[in-house]
Amino acid sequence: MKDILGKALLDYHNGNYSEDILTETNISEEDPLPLAYLFRSYAEMPTLEQKALDICKGHTLDVGCGAGSHALYLQEKGIEVTAIDISEGAVQVTSKRGVLHAHKTDILNLSQASFDTILLLMNGTGIFQNIDKAPYYLRHLKSLLKEGGQILIDSSDLQYMYDTNEDGSIWVPGDRYYGELEFTMSYLGEKTEVFPWLYLDESRFATIATIEGFLFEVIKRGKNFDYLAKLTVAEHNHS
Repeated sequence: MKDILGKALLDYHNGNYSEDILTETNISEEDPLPLAYLFRSYAEMPTLEQKALDICKGHTLDVGCGAGSHALYLQEKGIEVTAIDISEGAVQVTSKRGVLHAHKTDILNLSQASFDTILLLMNGTGIFQNIDKAPYYLRHLKSLLKEGGQILIDSSDLQYMYDTNEDGSIWVPGDRYYGELEFTMSYLGEKTEVFPWLYLDESRFATIATIEGFLFEVIKRGKNFDYLAKLTVAEHNHS
């Protein structure tokens, strides 16, 4: 896939900012993703993200690190952090901003139980791609956790994106879960291929996580049907 995100982040970091990334989904119009926002400080972050960073502990894995804002803050707090992204440009920017351990890799390529906290922010469930793959990703994440470790992940319930009936029920697609979206990103006239991105509502996420042997706890809720969840391995389940 074209590294459009990486190119945009590098341009911004290097002082060549000219325009923002545009994102588009199969249920929404083009929407700008302001590059400056990806370089935000702790004070500029939404409260859900601040809360997640506040409760990170031990060796932390920042999955989909982007420009490295979360990793940088944690490192400055004295937390050992490893930042990963599938975008080469994102990893370069994260390193240039001072994050010591930033690597271009897919989460599925990591194989050692070496993290006390796994952090997945800015709709962390997106990497699951679709609801059928969510259990597979959760099992893999579990294999990377040290005993007593935690996964901190945020998502949103996309019900509000759909039309509501008088009885409060919503019109949703019949052929897929309503939180399964198809995304594209474009920047300076280039466009990515379509990629799948999953938003998971709380109750469905709780069900899947519980089946996979996790305790699922919502730590904080935001204003737009978004929430931060903490997943820990249930005591009886250390497989």
